[in-house]
Amino acid sequence: MNRRERKRLSKVLVAAAQSGRLVEASRALRAGADPERPNQDGTTPLYAASVHGAADVVRVLLRAGAAPDTESGHGYEGTPLCAAACWGHTETVRELLAHGADPDLREDHGTGYAPIEWAVRGPYPETVAVLVAAGAQNI
Repeated sequence: MNRRERKRLSKVLVAAAQSGRLVEASRALRAGADPERPNQDGTTPLYAASVHGAADVVRVLLRAGAAPDTESGHGYEGTPLCAAACWGHTETVRELLAHGADPDLREDHGTGYAPIEWAVRGPYPETVAVLVAAGAQNI
């Protein structure tokens, strides 16, 4: 696959993840889209799906090899778990944790908020409970 096609598939995958379009995301992955490759803005597919609470797309991306703790963006996004916790997307938080996301990993390369801090600020008590049950300590 040439560079132009990889770039196109990445753009398609991030757009599908952002809008929760499972069929389109699955199709892009089958066509060879890399689940870790960010789009031109630096947004990873897993972050895009997580911030919008698309748990089914998150599940497919994780099964396709997306790393649950990869930070997204160029300093203005963060980790998928922080994104999901920030908006109280509890099912997405569960998926990420089930696939090995670190419940204490702070965004901004370790200098920002932890997922539980986002959930507490929400406030999203159900999301907080899921993170505490997973061993989150950073409050």
